Amino acid sequence: MEIVNQIIQNISGFLWGWPMIILLLGTHLFMTFKTKFMQKKTLRAIKLSVTPDPDSTGDISPFEALTTALASTIGTGNIIGVGTAIALGGPGAVFWCWIAGVFGIATKYAESLLAVKYRVKTKDGRMLGGAMYVLERGLKMKWLGVLFALFAAFAAFGIGGGVQVNAISSIMQSTFDPDKSYIINIFGYDVSVVSVIVGVVIAFITAVVIFGGVKTISNVCSKLVPLMAVFYVVGCIVVLCFNFDMLGETVLLILKSAFVPSAAIGGLAGAGIMAAARYGIARGLFSNESGMGSAPIVAAAAQTRNPVRQALISSTGTFWDTVVVCLMTGLVLVSSVLKNPQISLESIEGGQLTSAAFAQIPYVGTPILVVGIVSFAYSTILGWSYYGERCIEYLFGTKLMVPYRLLFLFVILVGPVITLNLVWDIADILNALMAIPNLIAVLLLSGVVKKETNYYLYGNRLDEYDKTEIPVVDK
Repeated sequence: MEIVNQIIQNISGFLWGWPMIILLLGTHLFMTFKTKFMQKKTLRAIKLSVTPDPDSTGDISPFEALTTALASTIGTGNIIGVGTAIALGGPGAVFWCWIAGVFGIATKYAESLLAVKYRVKTKDGRMLGGAMYVLERGLKMKWLGVLFALFAAFAAFGIGGGVQVNAISSIMQSTFDPDKSYIINIFGYDVSVVSVIVGVVIAFITAVVIFGGVKTISNVCSKLVPLMAVFYVVGCIVVLCFNFDMLGETVLLILKSAFVPSAAIGGLAGAGIMAAARYGIARGLFSNESGMGSAPIVAAAAQTRNPVRQALISSTGTFWDTVVVCLMTGLVLVSSVLKNPQISLESIEGGQLTSAAFAQIPYVGTPILVVGIVSFAYSTILGWSYYGERCIEYLFGTKLMVPYRLLFLFVILVGPVITLNLVWDIADILNALMAIPNLIAVLLLSGVVKKETNYYLYGNRLDEYDKTEIPVVDK
């Protein structure tokens, strides 16, 4: 078994090493130039995201589509992942994580545009779309669409289910039972009572939502995501107020370390430029999911007049996820470690840096972290449950929908009490395998993206309705 674990770790390390970084960041840069730096339209896109468009074709509002995508995107990676990047790549990793987000806006825009343009409609009027339909209809490569759907459906169990509920369990246990005093024996295994409670509660409240379908999921996400994001960002601002005297030094250190090899400072480890770029870009890419092909699945269900209008709205997800939330986390971590040199990366793992940094702030630090991780992880569960369902529907129709939901809930139930190192690595591999066919579609159909963008966005036709007939499929 140890050999299998090592092989999987090596595959995961390779896929999320320089090859994937170059492919993703290269696509981000290519699409940025292809769309004439559409990032400059971000403020307009934010305004569109809160503008209802009820007369357009679709199942849910543009804002609900955005918040459902954000639900799966803003997750534990925004908190723990940034800490890992800083631990491995030094303070400069924060800058490169931010850069990955800025250019990733263009890829999120492109993949969402294609998802809306090539979406289909079921006989009962539901909208279906995503990379699988883009590959099938846009490139006539159904076999690659099938592979994407398979990878995404299985990835939902890992990164969207087991990993997230385990993160909730870990933070709840460290908060309420750090000494593991409350243990029960289940089938010969000693299990924390806190973990059991977390599994049962999260599975129950997830079941209530996901059996209501996309409208229930999007309705919950449209209320939960803004609240949790605002709470976390305000919490970070409170922490930064405690560290106000270190903010100038923090910003300078982050910028300097991004371009100049950094020495160890206080509790921060030193790192070279390549390490800062590698881990910062990798965490940024992993966090915002730009290019992975997940968010366009729900973008295709949105009420929108034309593909470009929804693509603009969807692109703001990367802005909020990485440019805002990840940046705030990075500033909090670096400033906290500078202010409290006793937080040494020699004595803690990268993933624990976030907990150690927030714990230094009296009264508010730990509660902010606990609420942030719990809400971020739960929203990710909801978002990925929808992605998995749509992929199963693409592969098998609706007949396996209920069994898939039950299996997803079972993973949520047992997730808190199993060791997830192997699940993390498998999920990473599946996420990378999702990204490859999706990026193929984005790059090969970049001409379509350019044409649509020039017509609607730069031709000032965002209010115009797309007259292309949406094909009806038998699902």
